[in-house]
Amino acid sequence: MQRTTSKGAEVELGVFSLADIVPGATGSQRVRDIVDAGVFADQAGLDVFGVGEHHTSRFAVSSPAVVLAAIAARTASLTLTSAVSVLSVLDPVRLYQDFAQLDLVSGGRAEITAGRSAYAEPFEIFGVDTGRYDEVFAEKLDLLRLIVTEGDLTWTGGSRPPLKGAAIIPRLDRVLPIRLAVGGAPDSARRAGRLGLRMTMAHLGGSPARARPAVDLYWQAGEMAGHPRATLGIGVAAHLFVGATSQGARETFYPYYRAYFAQGRGVHLDRPTFEAMAGPDGALLVGSAQEIIEKLMIQKELFGANRFIGQVDLGGLPRSSVLTSIEKFASDVAPTVRRESG
Repeated sequence: MQRTTSKGAEVELGVFSLADIVPGATGSQRVRDIVDAGVFADQAGLDVFGVGEHHTSRFAVSSPAVVLAAIAARTASLTLTSAVSVLSVLDPVRLYQDFAQLDLVSGGRAEITAGRSAYAEPFEIFGVDTGRYDEVFAEKLDLLRLIVTEGDLTWTGGSRPPLKGAAIIPRLDRVLPIRLAVGGAPDSARRAGRLGLRMTMAHLGGSPARARPAVDLYWQAGEMAGHPRATLGIGVAAHLFVGATSQGARETFYPYYRAYFAQGRGVHLDRPTFEAMAGPDGALLVGSAQEIIEKLMIQKELFGANRFIGQVDLGGLPRSSVLTSIEKFASDVAPTVRRESG
């Protein structure tokens, strides 16, 4: 398979996995499939691969850095990111160390995408008070940002023991990138802009126009805080399946997407609702290459987005279908989006 472009393209395109496990599947096989998908995405010429973090029995990965390190050993150019790291319940020191180590293993390709959890289980497991949900997250994010830039650190806060001249290793010859994951909450978008962090926005439902206000708040907050626009950036995360034809893609994907909703959310996704989600004004990126191109270009225009990543392996979708979708995204969608963006 031929690489279609270099990683230096204006728009970054990639895929990610949240490692959901369908009944009857094993965690070990699921992890092997994710690693293989990462290697395949690198060979296909995509720019980014992400792995999610969860702490429930419905998912196979609780430590993205470990799985990304396995992918790093077999790839050459992919940016390796978490999707996301649940900073609310993690120690920022240890999170930095895990991804700094990944950065060394991968030759400078690691990235943290920090976010908050949509599940209650992590807070119970790690003993974090959900009543201080946002306060704890904000403090940990500030500490993580300090760690990536300062070798010897003195810090005091309420979310972990104080640090006194602590040497946080390993140190890198670059600043480890941190992105902020946002689900559409206005305050989260403002925070990302104010701090000058690139934002990855989950666009999983509704029309792009409905997501636009949060994006506008991000750009406005970044400008008001004095951050050059070139240092900011919007990434869009969505559910993705690329088929040979629009109808073929939807027929293949719908049963697994319905299972994904039923297992993870207890929701029955009927076919008319699915068709609306996949339609021209919906957030779901399922269809032919041309349909996906048109949706991505609309989002780039509307959001000013410079990264798109698609969740490709959900609901028990067979491995062969996952790899075919990745290949079509890389060979039939990516070249046109890069060319039109450039």
